[in-house]
Amino acid sequence: MSEGKIIKISGPLVIANGMGEARMYDVVRVSDKNLLGEVIELRGEEASVQVYEETGGLKIGAPVTCTGEPLSVELGPGLVSSIYDGIQRPLDQIREKTGDYITRGFRLPGLDRRKKWLFKPTAKKGEEVSAGDILGEIQETRVVRHRILVPPGIGGYIEWIGEGEFRIEDTVARLKTKDGEKSISMFQKWPVRVERPCQKKLPPEKLLVTGQRVIDTLFPIAEGGTACIPGPFGSGKTVCLHQFAKWAHADIIVYIGCGERGNEMTDVLMELPELDDPRTGGKLIERTVLIANTSNMPVAAREASIYTGITIAEYFRDMGYSIAVMADSTSRWAEALRELSGRLEEMPGEEGYPAYLPMRLAQFYERAGRVVCLGKDHRGGALSVVGAVSPPGGDLADPVVQGTLKVVQVFWSLEDKLAYRRHFPAINWLNSYSLYLDNLKPFMEREIASEWPDLHREAMRLLQQEAELEEIARLVGIDTLSAQDRLTLESAKSIREDFLHQNAFHEIDTYTSPVKQYHMLKIIMGFHTMCLKGFENGVELKELITLPIREEIARMKYIPEDKLESFKDIEKRMKQEFEGCLKSISQ
Repeated sequence: MSEGKIIKISGPLVIANGMGEARMYDVVRVSDKNLLGEVIELRGEEASVQVYEETGGLKIGAPVTCTGEPLSVELGPGLVSSIYDGIQRPLDQIREKTGDYITRGFRLPGLDRRKKWLFKPTAKKGEEVSAGDILGEIQETRVVRHRILVPPGIGGYIEWIGEGEFRIEDTVARLKTKDGEKSISMFQKWPVRVERPCQKKLPPEKLLVTGQRVIDTLFPIAEGGTACIPGPFGSGKTVCLHQFAKWAHADIIVYIGCGERGNEMTDVLMELPELDDPRTGGKLIERTVLIANTSNMPVAAREASIYTGITIAEYFRDMGYSIAVMADSTSRWAEALRELSGRLEEMPGEEGYPAYLPMRLAQFYERAGRVVCLGKDHRGGALSVVGAVSPPGGDLADPVVQGTLKVVQVFWSLEDKLAYRRHFPAINWLNSYSLYLDNLKPFMEREIASEWPDLHREAMRLLQQEAELEEIARLVGIDTLSAQDRLTLESAKSIREDFLHQNAFHEIDTYTSPVKQYHMLKIIMGFHTMCLKGFENGVELKELITLPIREEIARMKYIPEDKLESFKDIEKRMKQEFEGCLKSISQ
C-alpha cells in the first residue's frame, strides 16, 4: 500500500502527493482518523480524493494510505431489512456503539460476521457449475429466499458442499477449477461502479403494476424500465415513491434516500418497519433494503449511496427476482457532483454542473433492465429504476431533468398547481409520457383486455381536448360551446375526478388492480359514447349528465377488489337509464 501526504484541503476534497501507485477510484484511508475516501482524479504524483466523512480538523501533511482496492459493497445474507448509509455502514448497529452521531473513521462491516444462517444446498457433489449457478438457499426473512450463487468468473466441479448453519465468511462449497481449488462462502464483494454481468438483456414487454391508475393506465412503466418523476417542493414526490415502494409488483425494494431532508428519511425509517405488506401479509421492511443519506451528511457520500443501492439491487436481480429501485433524489446527487467539480476547478457546464453530468446519469439508469441471468437455468430477472428529481422551482429546463429525460423512457411530471387543488397523484397528464406503450400493447391485450389500447387512446384524446376547450371557455364563456363540446368537458372531468384522482390514505382507493382500472375506464368511456348517441336521438345534455348513474360512477373507485362483479351491475343500470331517456323523448 502506497502512502502520500495531504497538500491541500477543500471541504470534502483532499489533494495528496506521493500517490504515484494509486489508480482511479481506489479507496484510501485519510489521516490517523482513518477517514474513508476515493481517488477521483490523478495528475502525476498528485491524487484528488473525495472523502466520504467530515473533513474538519484535517491538517496538511497528514498521511493518505491507498488500499489498492475500489469502493465495494458486501453482498450476502443480511442485506434485506437492513438500513445503511451511503458507504454501507449499518446504521442500526453503529447507533448501538456510537450513539446518535457516527464517530468519524468508525468502521463496521456491512454484513454481520457473527450471525449463523441455515444453508440448504440445491447443487450436488460432483456437479459442474459455472458463474451464476445456484449452490443453495437461505431463508433470509420470512418472505425472501436468498440464493447463494457461484461468483462471476468462477466455474468447475463441486468437490464438497455443506449443509447446516454457517457464518457468511465460512466456506459452504469447494470447487475444483482449472486454476486449482476455490472455496466459496456466502458473501462476496463487488465494486459499486462496475455493472454486474448477465447473459443478455431482454426487451421490456411486461407491465410493472404499481396500482396507481394514472401510471398503469396512462403512463405505464415496464418491468426493467426506467422512469423519472420531477416536481417542485410540495407536489408529492415522496408520497408517490412510497406508494410505488408499497404497491409495485416487485420482489425486493431498494429505497435510496440520497441527500433529502433528514425529516423525510426519518419518516421512511419510522414507517417502513410498521407498514403492512399487501403482497406477503407481513411487514414491508421484510423485503426492503434502505440506503439513508440525508442532506446534513457529508456531500461526497451522496454519490456513493446511488452506486451502493444499484449494486445491491443487481445482486438480487441475479437471483432471478424483480427489483424496484427508488432514488430520492438524483438532484441532490447531481449537486454533490457539482460541488466536487467546482473544487476540482473543472470547466463548468450549464448552471455550474459538470459537463459529464449526462454521462453519469446514463451510467446509472442504464444499469436497469430485464435480463437473462448468468447460470445454466437461464432464469430471468428485472431491475426497474424510478428516480425523483427536485429541480429549483419545478423548472423542467433544469440540467438534471433534461439529462435524465435523455435516458429514461417514462416521464411523470408532477405539478404544484394540481397539488394545491388537492388532486393527487399530481401527475400532469398533458406533460407526462411513456415510451413503453407500444412494447406493452401485446401484454395489455393478452392479460387485461383487447380494447385497452383503444380506451387509453380515447381517454387521452378527451383530456387533450379539454385543455383546448377550457382556453376557449375562458375567453368567450362556456355557454358558447356546443353541446358536444360541453359533453367533452364533462367526460374529461369524470376521467380526472373519478379515475385519475386517487387517495393514498384510503384503504380501498390506495391500490387499483389493472383489471379494476380497465372496468372503471370502460364505464366512463361507455357513458361518454352513450351520451353521443343520445344527442343523435334528441336528448338534452342536462338530462344525460344528471342521470342517477353518475353518482355510482363517481363512487366506483371504492369498490373492493373482491367485488369486481359490481361493475357489470353499473353497466346494466347505465344502459337501463339511458334507454329510459330515449323512451321519454319518443313519447
